[in-house]
Amino acid sequence: MRIQSPAKLNIRLKVTGRRPDGYHNLVSIMVPVGLFDYIELETGRTQGITLSCNGLSVPEDENNLVFRAAQAFFSRTGLKQSLSIRLTKNIPVAAGLGGGSSNAGCTLKALNEMCSNPLAFRDLEEMAVNLGADVPFFLHSRPCIVRGIGEVLTSIRKWPKLWYVIVMPPIRVSTSWVYGNLKLKLTKDEYGFILQRLAENPFDIAGILENDLETVTAPHFPVVNVIKKSLIDAGAQGALMSGSGPSVFGIFKSKNHALSARRHLTSRNLGEVFAVEG
Repeated sequence: MRIQSPAKLNIRLKVTGRRPDGYHNLVSIMVPVGLFDYIELETGRTQGITLSCNGLSVPEDENNLVFRAAQAFFSRTGLKQSLSIRLTKNIPVAAGLGGGSSNAGCTLKALNEMCSNPLAFRDLEEMAVNLGADVPFFLHSRPCIVRGIGEVLTSIRKWPKLWYVIVMPPIRVSTSWVYGNLKLKLTKDEYGFILQRLAENPFDIAGILENDLETVTAPHFPVVNVIKKSLIDAGAQGALMSGSGPSVFGIFKSKNHALSARRHLTSRNLGEVFAVEG
């Protein structure tokens, strides 16, 4: 089986509290976008699990979430471990785009299908949250409101058709460092606020763009705000950092506007630039 593994963007991300186990509760709007890794899974040819990667450099052992997702699946089902995985990595790594989580979630779904669905969807969700906070979202791979540590998802039925221009600057940001330096502010009924804004007609997407983690990353990496301004200058309806960064995206209503903005951002040499459809 050959599958597409999409990136995600956080259209809104509000941190609502810190849990006793060290994780943070959040409320976020997440959407999958057409920037893909590709995963090929083949059963029955090898003993155990093997992983080979091309494209961007990532681990080829249990340090890769694809490998760990496969291990978790075979452990949960009791099926014989016999799997060859080939991963083509295109989504920038440690970028706030959820590439590793996407690979894990898509692998769980695909393996379950290949093996005649031995696990119920709720079992896959339980395994996913144990692999990482963003992994459950990629079992759904549709626009969702995400709550808790990522395990509570509500599908958004009517999400507008949009294009996104993503800029990945040549810097690395540690997610644990960002959360460790976040100054929490109490947010009341964030879920209700999102539902109210989504129900508005016309829907003003620029009015919901907010990312609490940007308050940590942007002051230490000024290029984040430089990219945001460049995207707005190129005609974006709004711009925001995704996840803990450093990727920044702008929102466009049409493919032509997005491609024009990509050319503009590419000429500014701020980082790698992608124009993708939601």
